[in-house]
Amino acid sequence: MRERVRGVLITPAGRLLLVKRIRLGAAPYWVLPGGGVEAGDSSLEAALHREVHEELAGAATISSLLHVIEGDDRQYVFLARAHSWDPARRSGPEFADPARGDYVVEEVPLTAAGLAGITLVPASVACLLADHADRLFELPDLRSVRPPA
Repeated sequence: MRERVRGVLITPAGRLLLVKRIRLGAAPYWVLPGGGVEAGDSSLEAALHREVHEELAGAATISSLLHVIEGDDRQYVFLARAHSWDPARRSGPEFADPARGDYVVEEVPLTAAGLAGITLVPASVACLLADHADRLFELPDLRSVRPPA
């Protein structure tokens, strides 16, 4: 089973930093920054730091593990505070292939109304954020409840 990491990145302004995916013939949708855990990553957190650097040319401080999604892949969703990002300096193979569509970095209000105005996938994360937008940093750190497998 492939492992993936995703970051719920909160900006200094209290907004959610997302990637808007625009693909030919499909409606736009938004995703959390992140990607696959690679062999050279020393931990899930290290994988997320690498992905934030690649996708956003950014840096963040991880606060907690919010959610784990089981499916074809296991996805670990971390809560973090974004300190900096510069989409003009990002790197990664997805940005070099025009056939993969556009990856637009956007700040979205971290409110029920802000989240209702976009299509955030996966749906389980969208529901979690909408239900707890005003208290994400109060939710338990799942790393202390059960260590990631």
